[in-house]
Amino acid sequence: MTSDETGLPPRYEIRTLVGPEHAKWACALVTHCSIFASPVFSKVHTTTSTQSRTQLCYAMFRTALYQMSHQVDSGLSLGIFDTEYQFKRHVSAETGGKLYWDLENDASTSTRSEQFEDQLLLEQMDFPLVSVALAYDSFCPLDPTKLQPLYDLFPLIPLRNKATDKRDHRNPAEWQATGPGEVLFRGGTATKAGEEGKGFMKKLSWYMMRKAAADWRFRGIQIGTVHDAVSSVWSRPPAPFTAEVVVRFKCKDDDDDEELRKCFEGSDQEVTMIYVTLKAPN
Repeated sequence: MTSDETGLPPRYEIRTLVGPEHAKWACALVTHCSIFASPVFSKVHTTTSTQSRTQLCYAMFRTALYQMSHQVDSGLSLGIFDTEYQFKRHVSAETGGKLYWDLENDASTSTRSEQFEDQLLLEQMDFPLVSVALAYDSFCPLDPTKLQPLYDLFPLIPLRNKATDKRDHRNPAEWQATGPGEVLFRGGTATKAGEEGKGFMKKLSWYMMRKAAADWRFRGIQIGTVHDAVSSVWSRPPAPFTAEVVVRFKCKDDDDDEELRKCFEGSDQEVTMIYVTLKAPN
């Protein structure tokens, strides 16, 4: 994929994510971004004297890896790779990249500063993947039983999903897939710390829209967002695509759901559900 086609500087390439290693790298990116930079997770999941940010990262990684693997295995997830990335370790260079998180170590690191934990985890992400856009065919859904450990760890996720579904007043027959290759579900995005501000998320998102329409032949993409920048990009797609913000609300303002408000306490983030039409219905 050339830089002219993607709008990226020549050193960066968009590739389809493949295999378990890419799934682990993507999971690490999403997890690290969520715990340290997300306007939701980094605000509402505060650490205690016995639970550090590193422990939260490890716990999220372990419970979210199924979701990331499902999306990578679909062949519909994309990533931006730095072709000039300088590996920190010889082993990483030999294998093309490696994640060095000590996922079996649950010892508390709460005596360390959050900045130290942040940088240590980042340094151990020794791979050239710098940004991801994860997705899967909505007709091949995630297994709820395999998602339950993640939901148990972060109950705000199923509560947010429930609140979003409650506010979605569309006729399912008008948009839901009746077979494979119709509606793509976006399921996570992240950019590696230190690589922000280069427009990766927007370029990758718009590229996915074009690829989903032209190559994968999907008629629509649906994405739930808890980040203003992501919402802005997906609600304003490039022509000829159009977008509808199906749901928009702030959890802290939900007067009907005290549990939801409590889970999002500390975050003022707006939640949206956006549907992008890639092709007009027949």
